[in-house]
Amino acid sequence: MSGAEGLAVLLVVAVCAALMAGYPVALTLGGVSFAFAIIGTLSGIMDFGLLGALPQRIFGVMNNEVLLAIPLFIFMGVMLERSRIAEDLLDTMGRLFGAVRGGLGISVVIVGTLLAAAKGVVGATTVTMGLITLPTMLRHGYNPRLAAGTVAATATLAQVFPPATVLVLLGDQLANAYQQAQLAEGNFAPAAVSVADLFAGAIVPGFALVTLYILYIIARAILRPADAPAIPPDPAAPRGFAMARRLGIVLVAPVALILAVLGSILGGLATPTEAASVGAFGAILLAARRIGLRCPWPIDAAIVALFAMLPLRQFGPVAILPLIAVAVIGAGVALVRVHRDGTLGQVMVKTTQVTSMIFVILIGATMFSLVFRGLGGDDLVYRTLANLPGGTAGAILAVMLAMFLLGFVMDAFEIIFVVVPIVAPVLLRMPGVDPVWLGVLMAVNLQTSYMHPPLGPTLFFLRGVAPPEITTRHIYVGVIPFVLIQLAALVILWFVPGLATALPHALYGR
Repeated sequence: MSGAEGLAVLLVVAVCAALMAGYPVALTLGGVSFAFAIIGTLSGIMDFGLLGALPQRIFGVMNNEVLLAIPLFIFMGVMLERSRIAEDLLDTMGRLFGAVRGGLGISVVIVGTLLAAAKGVVGATTVTMGLITLPTMLRHGYNPRLAAGTVAATATLAQVFPPATVLVLLGDQLANAYQQAQLAEGNFAPAAVSVADLFAGAIVPGFALVTLYILYIIARAILRPADAPAIPPDPAAPRGFAMARRLGIVLVAPVALILAVLGSILGGLATPTEAASVGAFGAILLAARRIGLRCPWPIDAAIVALFAMLPLRQFGPVAILPLIAVAVIGAGVALVRVHRDGTLGQVMVKTTQVTSMIFVILIGATMFSLVFRGLGGDDLVYRTLANLPGGTAGAILAVMLAMFLLGFVMDAFEIIFVVVPIVAPVLLRMPGVDPVWLGVLMAVNLQTSYMHPPLGPTLFFLRGVAPPEITTRHIYVGVIPFVLIQLAALVILWFVPGLATALPHALYGR
């Protein structure tokens, strides 16, 4: 190991130590990297002029059209959270499934899956689910450990279910890494890997996890009926056609919005950024519709126009011009309503906070990546992973283990910005490594570390909103079965990569 590579190792150690000490992530990445750049320059092992590339890299980040989807997806999730759609969903689904043992738990998983797909951010999903579902499950006699574990595990689906923010960022980083790997192999016209590929790859594993969660709850209800009792029927609850009508009212709108966003991306009708704008626009309409209006028809017409525009846009702008006019009028009415209600201002503030946090971390990570490569760290990583026993499998296993452990002390965004740019180009140069499979494997791995005791962030989010009857011990013990399910899913995905690659191959032929 040369002196420059030794300094690169010290850079990683110093960054991890500063993060564990509680220093802000973005400032740590940028500040520590700048300090090591100075040390490397004074030692004569690095050219300080390399940092002249930093402004251009930052401009490239800000100019990245894929990353424009981030604030739009966050806006969509926060607006849907403020519209209180989740409460209606849980109430209706609970009545639908509650008559059987474990039915309320199944309802929580289904509603949590919809929220995960709508919000795309684990923290927001956890807080919403914890506030709404935990008191309801306890009131109906559910075991506190099962209730806490179900909510925590379901909320983390926001890490892996499209259009998750994590998948957007991971897809962007993997696209860059795949291009670097192909260029290093002498392929100067590499095939592109897009966020849409990763979205398609994550759908089957995501639904597989949902199925495994539901099967566990059913098994728990059969083996230990007292842990997941049936809910006594409510005489005043709607039945038959009335129940079906209520289910359609509360379920159709959010599901249609999610399908419109995902369907437009997977079907090639829109880019992730365009689809995110559709999602944000639709969330405004749904929120305004829920608030209530004396004359709701402009918003209803705008909702219909929104869903009609996506398949008709292929015929050109003239064909959808009337729909655009209807959507603009409805949007104006909706914006005025959510502004007067105070919802719009709250959503804008929250969206700005989360977006700023993500992009400031990304800029700091850009500085870290530049200095790390300037010190020869990328060559060191390549030699280390290539020489591990077990070849490609050993290298991937080592990276997965490192990411799992780092998930105890680092946020998923930090891992994506710091770790993925270092290891992904190396792994993608190895034989038999599919970029989509690797990306989905990383996403599920990050999801697992996000709820693993003792430092999983989801556990802390849940502890902050859980009722007093649920202790920290209940949360920690309750998530263990779901962590084992996650690990089992990782093993299955390892040996059956087609779960992640079959749908992208069918849609895009890759």
